[in-house]
Amino acid sequence: MSQQYLIPTYARQPLAFVRGEGVWLFDENGDKYMDAISGIGVCNLGHCHPAVSRTLAEQAGQLMHTSNLYRIPAQEALAQRLCDISGMQSAFFSNSGAEANEAAIKIARLYGNRNGISKPTVLVMEGSFHGRTMATLSATGNSKVQEGFTPLVEGFVRVPFNDVDAVAAHADNKDVVAILVEPVQGEGGINIPDAGYLKGLRQLCDQNDWLLMVDEIQSGNGRTGHYFACMGDNVLPDVLTTAKGLGNGFPIGACLVAGKAEGVFGPGTHGSTYGGNPLGCAAALTVVNTLTDEVVDGVAGKGERLKAAFEHALSDVPLVTEVRQKGLMIGIQLDRPCGELVNSAREAGLLINVTAGSVVRLLPPLVISDAEMQTLVDDLSAVIRSFANAQEVA
Repeated sequence: MSQQYLIPTYARQPLAFVRGEGVWLFDENGDKYMDAISGIGVCNLGHCHPAVSRTLAEQAGQLMHTSNLYRIPAQEALAQRLCDISGMQSAFFSNSGAEANEAAIKIARLYGNRNGISKPTVLVMEGSFHGRTMATLSATGNSKVQEGFTPLVEGFVRVPFNDVDAVAAHADNKDVVAILVEPVQGEGGINIPDAGYLKGLRQLCDQNDWLLMVDEIQSGNGRTGHYFACMGDNVLPDVLTTAKGLGNGFPIGACLVAGKAEGVFGPGTHGSTYGGNPLGCAAALTVVNTLTDEVVDGVAGKGERLKAAFEHALSDVPLVTEVRQKGLMIGIQLDRPCGELVNSAREAGLLINVTAGSVVRLLPPLVISDAEMQTLVDDLSAVIRSFANAQEVA
């Protein structure tokens, strides 16, 4: 087997996994690895959760796909379940997070045009990540991922993250129709805003008749200790997007709307061939029903214990400047680029990710046990300590 027939858009690790169970993955040689990144925040219930696997097998044997030209009962049930949980009013289903954010951006533009704004503009945040389609790439606040793809899609104005005053400064811009924001920036380096930030944005949106659009692609589905992170701030957005953990490995995304965004889309304004088909919705419905309050409620405590354990284990490593945490979104900030930690951790049996160049990002499955958390702390701290010692010698 060879990768020569694959377009090399990924810097792949020299691993091929053949089996998964909970927080663990097993490679072709039978070697065992802890997946501390959950397939980048996807497998919140762990790999091959029995209820999800059983649902997929049963549904695949009955009906996998019908188009959205027909009613899909599982889609209706999933939409109701997500709306009941979040307080939103209705849902559009897609295949991915990027497509969910594309739907949000189209809602903002349609909302603006219907209100007589010919150049609808969305305020987006520095350091954000919203996807790799052209519109979501243009909305993203990372110039590195935009390099070579100009001209970008117009209609986005970037402002500093966690700065309500910087957003308020655009109140006189009559082209602004919406704010698009992540409650916690994941790809940007686990950046956690101050308490009250989302509420401040909600207030500005209400004052200026803007839409508040919250990107919960990574922070949703229990990841921060609430089903959606904005619920922890008691903020109801006009648009809420989610994906990743929604299918626990099956690709599905959703764009939920409420308030001023309800009724913007109608027949013919948007669509998706595969989005919300019977197989995807059956899987997601099982995920949502399995992510019980007990599982979600335990996330905050697990995250706080992990943060405290890492702070203690790495307290004498001067390269580590901060441990940031919201639920089970954890960022270990180093004072220098540390991408090579990914390889070192892999050799120690840990799958991690380094983002923003110098932040070790951890998104372990929400079902991780206390014993597994201790293994993660012990093994990763040893890897970081070894990296720090090597830096001192160099």
